[in-house]
Amino acid sequence: MVTELSQDGFFSGMHKGMTITAALLVLGFVLFTGVMPELASNLFGATRTWIETTFSRYYLITVVILLAVCAYIVVSRHGSVRLGPDDSRPDFSNFAWFSMLFSAGIGIGILFFGVAEPIFYFDNTGAFGYPNNPHADMAGATAMNHERAIDALRVSVFHWGLHGWAIYVIVGMSLAYFAYRKGLPLALRSALYPFIGERIFGPIGHIVDILGVLGCVFGVATSLGLGVSQMAVGLDRLVGLDPGLNTQLVLIGVISLVSVLSAVSGVQRGIKIISEMNIWISVAVVGTFLIGGPTLWLVMTFGETVLDYALNFIPMGLWFADDDGTAQWQQGWTIFYWGWWLAWAPFVGIFIARISRGRTLREFVLGVLLVPTLIIFVWLVIFGGNALHQELTAAGGPGSAGITELVNAWNLPAALFATADGIAGTGTFGWVLSALMVFLLMSWFVTSSDSGTLVLTTILSLGNEDPPKRFRVFWGTSIGLVAAVLLVAGGLKALQTALIAAALPLSVVILLMTSGVLVSLVRETRKSPAVARRQ
Repeated sequence: MVTELSQDGFFSGMHKGMTITAALLVLGFVLFTGVMPELASNLFGATRTWIETTFSRYYLITVVILLAVCAYIVVSRHGSVRLGPDDSRPDFSNFAWFSMLFSAGIGIGILFFGVAEPIFYFDNTGAFGYPNNPHADMAGATAMNHERAIDALRVSVFHWGLHGWAIYVIVGMSLAYFAYRKGLPLALRSALYPFIGERIFGPIGHIVDILGVLGCVFGVATSLGLGVSQMAVGLDRLVGLDPGLNTQLVLIGVISLVSVLSAVSGVQRGIKIISEMNIWISVAVVGTFLIGGPTLWLVMTFGETVLDYALNFIPMGLWFADDDGTAQWQQGWTIFYWGWWLAWAPFVGIFIARISRGRTLREFVLGVLLVPTLIIFVWLVIFGGNALHQELTAAGGPGSAGITELVNAWNLPAALFATADGIAGTGTFGWVLSALMVFLLMSWFVTSSDSGTLVLTTILSLGNEDPPKRFRVFWGTSIGLVAAVLLVAGGLKALQTALIAAALPLSVVILLMTSGVLVSLVRETRKSPAVARRQ
């Protein structure tokens, strides 16, 4: 393994072949999309449609299997196995661990969609040519009333909750187990060791790791491209700054610079500090939305949503649309989300593994699965619930508060700030609240980007947890450049499609990883009865 890393020169400490290949593939994608945007759009659009129509059932079954494996680990005798030697203990406190889990795994996405998604599912106009919420329609909640609002929140949580986090759990657990328990590199290839042994250090391992690198680059760049539009709208409201392309490009440059500095400083300093700061500011913003909004209604709605989700998340995960309208909705939302989670899994999984050494498998699974899901419950109910309440109680009748109109126009950044206006108004208090949200957008992206940069360089250095700083700078800068070039070329939709396309081969790798860790755990338990007795 060591001999595969360059020992001197510019690529010292890195796998030269994988680094060059990954860089060329990213460059080729950017050039193709930027130089021939129309052809790229048509090609990627056709690819995405083919994947979503052909592999919908496969994606649904895959995610359900991963969630079932998580449940098995928790209740089985394997749950007492530690991610490291038997005497190892966690590197981070629970608060620091949870902060980094949430910031890296969700971050900017929950702010971008936290208002827009529940409102979309609450609407019943079918403005996009298919039902807004088939789950609510099947339950008979077709009118824009309180019952449909609860169903809207339930579907939102379904897409952001246990099923998605189960993917991260499996990837992170597999990688941490093989790295810290078995002494293999912290890279995707290691989870294939039970099947191909030392051949993980050959071409098969290289291909698997490069897939993970591409998922990281495209995933983080896509989030940056989406996030800067929302940041620009916020800055326009705060200081009157033009939210156009130039502002968004400047934001990409500033955020990329901060991300690189944070990645260079490492997990113990920059990433940990910014993640903990994110949590405290998030608490302040969420508290404002809770206290400034219909507090009692939100608390009651939270209880209703939790109960509704608990009763329905299993059948929702198994449901497969059987007509054109509902199939369009499922492909555009559920399948898109499952593909998104699968594509992000290598990035988030490796980062979660990196910060989870010393924890037991049971502690790892429960922590990664339940804590972020609970936070997402609170977040969606408070943010989405405020927007829903404003639409329910609008003077012109349900759906006339203006937020639904913004979502139907796909002006999602403005929907968040419009909801904030309904709570804090447009005065000084409203300005401060908007400023905090803009800051969160920026800082959350920084944590995703610096985590992604660290993961990229960890993969390309075959598991080195302290990879060369010059390559952290290179890949952090590259992610910003990818987002900027595609933003100028109008290629962010193509980037989203590439991310979903990358999820297809990655899903096969993840299923193999799942099998690999289960096989290894069974072998370990047979060899060491003490593991079983600790259960």
